[in-house]
Amino acid sequence: MEPSFWHERWKAQQIGFHQAEFNPLMVQNWPLLGLPTGRVFVPLCGKSRDLLWLRQQGYEAVGIELSPLAVAAFFEENGMQPTHHQAAGLAVWQADGITLFCGDFFALTQALLGHIDAVYDRAALVALPQDLRTRYASAMAEICPGLPHLIITMEYQQSEMQGPPFSVTTVEVNRLFSKTHSIKEVVRADALSPPMRARGLSQMTEVVYILQPCS
Repeated sequence: MEPSFWHERWKAQQIGFHQAEFNPLMVQNWPLLGLPTGRVFVPLCGKSRDLLWLRQQGYEAVGIELSPLAVAAFFEENGMQPTHHQAAGLAVWQADGITLFCGDFFALTQALLGHIDAVYDRAALVALPQDLRTRYASAMAEICPGLPHLIITMEYQQSEMQGPPFSVTTVEVNRLFSKTHSIKEVVRADALSPPMRARGLSQMTEVVYILQPCS
């Protein structure tokens, strides 16, 4: 996807992917990672309130988001007064244990990101077309090597609707991550909403995966 696509979506507030509450599948399944504390990376985070939930559990939350409108909205809507600085071409916003990088995900490096203990992905894989998902998985292996992941994907008949969000199957999750992680599917939940039905879908399933690094 071209960056202009997402900038326009945020400018027009066409953000049906944003959830006003904490994602229940994340809340229910996060303990399976067995991570008592640490820094959690949330790629393509938008203005997700899941960042707040992670912070409330005692983690430091670190996200990256392309749209400055989304980043500004996150802090404003949650009553935070962030500091700002630039680092290697990315804007960095920080407040109360939450750090958001603003800019191109593929510009993020391991040195810039710093130490991370786990990854939470609800919005990255499903936001990217297949060619970029391959590139994304390779980038994650470089900037977050050897880390557990909680990934939430969507599955539907891709012929029924043009993404995003895109359908990401179990076969593809294994293709992208099985060389570096053991992959466990833990939940399948019906996720067909009225807006998705209106876009032409006959069914949609959310799938939760726990990825643990291969020893």
